[in-house]
Amino acid sequence: MSQKNSYIPALRYKALTPFYDSLMRVMREEEFKRRLIEQAKIKKGQRVLDLGCGTATLTMMIKQAHPEAEVIGVDGDPEVLAIGREKAARAGVGITLDYGMAFQLPYPDESFDRVVSSLVIHHLASDDKRRAFKEVLRVLKSKGEFYILDFGKPHTLMANLIALVAQRLEQTADNIKGLLPAMLREAGFVEVEVVENFMNVVGTLSIFRGRKE
Repeated sequence: MSQKNSYIPALRYKALTPFYDSLMRVMREEEFKRRLIEQAKIKKGQRVLDLGCGTATLTMMIKQAHPEAEVIGVDGDPEVLAIGREKAARAGVGITLDYGMAFQLPYPDESFDRVVSSLVIHHLASDDKRRAFKEVLRVLKSKGEFYILDFGKPHTLMANLIALVAQRLEQTADNIKGLLPAMLREAGFVEVEVVENFMNVVGTLSIFRGRKE
């Protein structure tokens, strides 16, 4: 995204949207999304927002793992939301999917106990990352936590080789350079840390955590 607020689909081109779930299966998405859910430590009765929910795989997994939590997904792509709603209806999973941009969330202040995001932040240009982080801080309740699973600073030779290509994209460069923790602190988050790193076919993936005071 840029100053013009242009939207980048999940696979960069809208024509590839129908293949999104298939690619995520190749990337073993359920494995790393399960780890994200474990790190988020969601409690009974909490409200959880899946930021950039895409086709709602993570949103559904959260609800299935925590049936007594209220789980909402938000995304700026009507096509993937339609796919997500169909998937949730077919599986009988009670979630809400809303249309909205990461940097202009359609929710009141202090609406959520947890906000989670998987492989979305790298799609945002630097300014939009900062705007999105401030929006997440706004909609989080006091002591609420934000968990991001996304590309991180490479920790292996193979990850460094992959990063040489990935960092040519403006949006991904912030991740590869390890700038996300500083951006989260700049937005107002405290206790910012990288809680886990692991290698995937696309390179180093990291789970970042920040808390609202």
